[in-house]
Amino acid sequence: MLTVLDSLPAGLLNTPAHQLHEVLPGPTLIHLPGRREQPLFVSVLLHGNETTGWLALQELLAKYQDRPLPRALSFLIGNIAAAREQRRHLEQQPDYNRVWADGPTPEHQMMRQVVTEMAQRGIFASVDIHNNTGLNPHYACVNRLEDAFLHLATQFSRTVVYFTRPDNVQSIAFARLGPAVVLECGKPGHPYGVQHALEFLEGCLNRLHLPNRPVPVHDLDLFHTVAVVKVPPGVAFAFGDRAKDLCFPPDLDHFNFHEIPACTRLGWVRPESMAYLEAWDELGQDVRQKFFKINGDEIWTTVPVMPSMLTLDPQVVRQDCLCYLMERMSWPTH
Repeated sequence: MLTVLDSLPAGLLNTPAHQLHEVLPGPTLIHLPGRREQPLFVSVLLHGNETTGWLALQELLAKYQDRPLPRALSFLIGNIAAAREQRRHLEQQPDYNRVWADGPTPEHQMMRQVVTEMAQRGIFASVDIHNNTGLNPHYACVNRLEDAFLHLATQFSRTVVYFTRPDNVQSIAFARLGPAVVLECGKPGHPYGVQHALEFLEGCLNRLHLPNRPVPVHDLDLFHTVAVVKVPPGVAFAFGDRAKDLCFPPDLDHFNFHEIPACTRLGWVRPESMAYLEAWDELGQDVRQKFFKINGDEIWTTVPVMPSMLTLDPQVVRQDCLCYLMERMSWPTH
């Protein structure tokens, strides 16, 4: 499935995400040389409707068309077929950011090939660029609480989320090769998201090394993802429609990155439906009773929580989740 190139195809830098299928045959890994040999690895469009990463890469590469890159750059342009339809992934496809662990599909094999090839080159760092569909600040995610990882993350945002599940994502696969970070750049289509990602990538290309000293406490707001919240399959839900099994407020995503207290109402249940919200912790255990209770026809939090990635997009809820729940972490300064 994977095309590997060592130069830019003609017209690539002028091609929007939804037309990449006209220039590339499918998922494509491109290696470009730079003054420093150890490459920065970047993945974009693992979700076909999250275009900020590709736009930032286009602007970055256009700046260096007539001069050498400060550092070698390898980048994966992911789900081109889904980008054509401006969707996260197509119905017959797996999620391209859930196939980075062992698995039987051609997509699993393709991502193993990407990891193997980049392991042979020895990465400087890995950057996976995403958008989200709800109201979220720009933030970075890491999968290891190591100094280099946190320094890389805080170059993008002082808000950093540590998670270990799902464990089949790009950043966990690349964390075995070197410092790896996920950039969450807000909603697609916002120019500031592109500019923010562009500045981060250019900073990485020009950086000689990542510090091994602790990140100062005042430069870091660190959170730990403790649960993923899902709507059970077969449960009808909506935002603002109380006739469905589950109904959520139409402004539910305003809770993102706010520490909300216990006894906060998150939505309503149609009583005869027996519907509920699922919550699964990092070990895959059912923890919904720890976080939620149903009182009459209302869903309430039972403990203080901070949601992230609450979305109002029903397709994202079905394909991924309703949100994640986080808790604040203190970070030792050694």
